[in-house]
Formats: sequence, C-alpha cells, structure tokens
Amino acid sequence: MTLSEIAAGIEVTTEQRDRGAAVVDDTGIDLHDRLRSHASSLPCTAAAATTLIETYTAGASVGDAAREAAVAPMTAAKTLHRCGVSGVCPLAPTRRGIVRDWLAGRIGRRDAIELTGGDEADFALAVYVETHDPIADLADAVTRVDDHAIGVDTLGGSLETPDELR
Repeated sequence: MTLSEIAAGIEVTTEQRDRGAAVVDDTGIDLHDRLRSHASSLPCTAAAATTLIETYTAGASVGDAAREAAVAPMTAAKTLHRCGVSGVCPLAPTRRGIVRDWLAGRIGRRDAIELTGGDEADFALAVYVETHDPIADLADAVTRVDDHAIGVDTLGGSLETPDELR
C-alpha cells in the first residue's frame, strides 16, 4: 500500500488559527527588581542578593560570593537556595532524609547531627533547606540571567574570533 492510498479520503475539516509568533526576550530581566519584590522572604537585602547571584553565577564559590556581597557564608547559601540555586546544601540526599527525620521528631538532634556526618553549621543549613522552598519567581529569574550570561559569553567569544570557526 502506498502513501497516496493511505491518505485517500482524508480531508481537513477545521482550519488552523494563526496565533502569531511567540516572543521570548530575556534581555529585559531586572534581577534586582525581582529580588526587591521578594526582599521580605530573603535572609539578606535585595542589593546583597543581587551581588551574590551575579558573583556566584560568574563562577565564584559561595564563600567568595559572600565576601563580595559582605554577608556571612551561611546567609549567602540560604539566599542562593531561596533563589533556586541548586547544590548549596552540604548534605547528600540520603543524609537530608536524616534531617527530615529530626524535623518530624523521630530522632534526636545530637543523633541526627552524628548520623549526617556534618557539623552544626552543615546541619543548620540542611534544616533551612528542608524548611524553606526556593521562591519560584526568583528561581526563574536566576535561571534566565544565568542562561543569558552563558549564551552571550559563548556567542560573543565566537564572534570576536571568526577565524576559529573555519
């Protein structure tokens, strides 16, 4: 059986509506404004959070970003977590389960800290991560800022040296 035989008798009964072109423009993201609108949910000021995110997404460590923003490293990690940055929790997922057990009252604090293998600061940060979800609007903005910065850097580097593309 050929394709024309399969298609015989098929007819279109509705028309497709033209909805126009979808436009996504990340160039207008004002991270500071978004952070300022959620300032009451952050452990530091919007200005410090902006500095943290810009420094961290540029490749700095949490500690270096904290120094740049003039906040404590714990505050920096908490802020980055609230802004949707993954990987700031010092405990592996299975050890975070121990923190959840402590939060549910199934295990004592001393035992929980010992079982996680961390110290008081690691445990405190893990508790914060377990009890405070990232703010969706900020996580989206941070992802877009990071993606946009990576795209610009990659494209800009390619355009500045076109001979490498040959």
